[in-house]
Amino acid sequence: MGDTRLSDDLLTTRSVWGSLIAGAFRDPTGADLFTVHESATGEPLAQVVAASSGEVAEAVEDSRRAYDQTWRRLSPRERAAYMREVAARFRAHAEELGELCAREVGKPRRDALRVDVVSSHTSFDYYAGIADTVPGQIVDQGPIEARVTYEPYGVVAAILPFNWPPIHFSKKCAPALAVGNTVVLKPGEQAPLTVLRLAELANEVLPPGVINVVSGIGAGPALVGHPRVERISFTGSTATGRRVLEGAAKNLTYATMELGGKNALLVLDDADLDQAVAVAIEGMFYNQGEACTSTSRIVVEEPLYDEFARRFVEATARLVVGDPLDETTDIGPMVDARQRDRVNHYIEVGLEEGATVLYRGDVPHESRLTEGYFVTPVVFGDVTASMTIAREEIFGPVACLMRAADDERALAIANDSDYGLTAAICARDESRAARLAERLEVGMVFVNNYTRRTYIGSPFGGVKASGFGREYAPETLHEFVRAKNVRFPSGRGPVPGWPPR
Repeated sequence: MGDTRLSDDLLTTRSVWGSLIAGAFRDPTGADLFTVHESATGEPLAQVVAASSGEVAEAVEDSRRAYDQTWRRLSPRERAAYMREVAARFRAHAEELGELCAREVGKPRRDALRVDVVSSHTSFDYYAGIADTVPGQIVDQGPIEARVTYEPYGVVAAILPFNWPPIHFSKKCAPALAVGNTVVLKPGEQAPLTVLRLAELANEVLPPGVINVVSGIGAGPALVGHPRVERISFTGSTATGRRVLEGAAKNLTYATMELGGKNALLVLDDADLDQAVAVAIEGMFYNQGEACTSTSRIVVEEPLYDEFARRFVEATARLVVGDPLDETTDIGPMVDARQRDRVNHYIEVGLEEGATVLYRGDVPHESRLTEGYFVTPVVFGDVTASMTIAREEIFGPVACLMRAADDERALAIANDSDYGLTAAICARDESRAARLAERLEVGMVFVNNYTRRTYIGSPFGGVKASGFGREYAPETLHEFVRAKNVRFPSGRGPVPGWPPR
C-alpha cells in the first residue's frame, strides 16, 4: 500500500489555491471556491478559486505586459536558457508532482512519474533546443525582395483537460514560450492542482506574467472571448471544442484543437497473438482508459477472434485495480464521481444494446477506497458498429471487441467513425500493415506497438472530429508564430508601376 504522502505538506500549507498571476498566488478571500477530491478515497484535497471574468481579464493583461516588455524582447537563446531552468525545477520536484497528479487524477503514481512528469521536463528541454529554428527567409522576386519573418502571436490561451496535467501543461507552454509568446492556462477543474504547482515552479524561474493560471468552469469562456488573446490551444472533448471555436470566432482567434477519439486497433489474421494482446492491454487500459488515444474498439479478424478474446480477457483479469499510490496498481479510479457515473452509464447502455460481457471485475473492497471513484475494467464481446459503445467516446476502462471477416472489413469498421485521432495495426507482415495504414483516416498509426512515451519529436494530432493542428513536433513551433512579409526594391531592374506616370 502506498503510505507516503509527499504532497501532504504542500496541501496543508495551502489548503486554498488562488489564481496565479504576475508570479504569485492571489489572495482567495471572498472568492468563489470549488473542491478538488482525492480520486481514490473521495476525500477533499484542496479548494481552488473559480476565477471571475475580471480576474481572467487581469491575467490576460498581465501576460500581455510580460509579452511586450520582457519575453518577446529576449533572443531565442535567452528564452531557451529560462526554459532549461524550468525543466530542471520539474526534475527536482518529480516525486512530489507525480504523487500530486496521482492523487487528484487517479492514475497510478508509477505511470505519472515515468510518463507525465518526464514529459513535462522533456518538452521544455526539447523546445529550448529548437527555439531558434524558425528563421526568416528572403524570397527573390526579381525587382522585389520579400523579407519574410515569423513573429509570435502574443498571449496564448491554453485550455487543458484533466487526464494528463503535466503533459498538457508542457506540450502547450513549451513551444509557445520558445518562440516568444506568453501563456494564460486554464486547467481542467477536476484536476487543477498539478497544473498550478507546475506553474508555481515555473514562475520561480520565469519573469512574472510569462505563465499565468486561472481556474474554474467560467474561466474558459472568459479566456476564449477576451480580445487580447490572439491564439488558442485547446485539448478536450469534441463537444467542448466546438463551443471553444464558437467563442473564438467572435474575435477571429486562431486555434489548435486536439479533441476526442474512438480509436481502433486492427488485429489481422497473421498477428502474433501474444504481442497483439499486450498492445491491446496497453492501448485500451492505460490511464484507466481516460485518454483520447484509448483503443476502445478492438477489431479482430475472424480466424483469431475467439482465441484473442480468451487471451485478452485473461490479461484484463490480471490487471490490479486499486490505490494509485500503490506500485502494484495498474488501474486507478476515475477522476471524479461524475466521470465514474458517466462510464457506468455507458456500460448499462452496452448491456441494453445486446453486447456480450466477457469480463467485468470487482472494485476495491479496502475500507479507505470504498468511497473512491473506481470503475473496474469491462470487456464487451461481439460489439457491432452501430452500437453506442462503439461510436461514442466513453473515456473509461471499457473495451469493445468487434469481428471482421478480412482486411477490407476491418478497415471499413475503423474508418466508420466521426473521429480520426489514432489507430493501431498488429500484423506479422508489416508491408501489409503499411498498406492499410495509408488508408486509415487518422492522424497517427501504431504498427505492432502502442507506445505513448516517445511522442516528442514527431507530430501528434487528428482529423475529422478529433481536431486539427499538430503538437509535440518541430512544426508545432509554427502553430505559435505568424508570417510577416516586408517587401523592398531589390535594385535589380525597375519596380513595376514605379515611378508613377
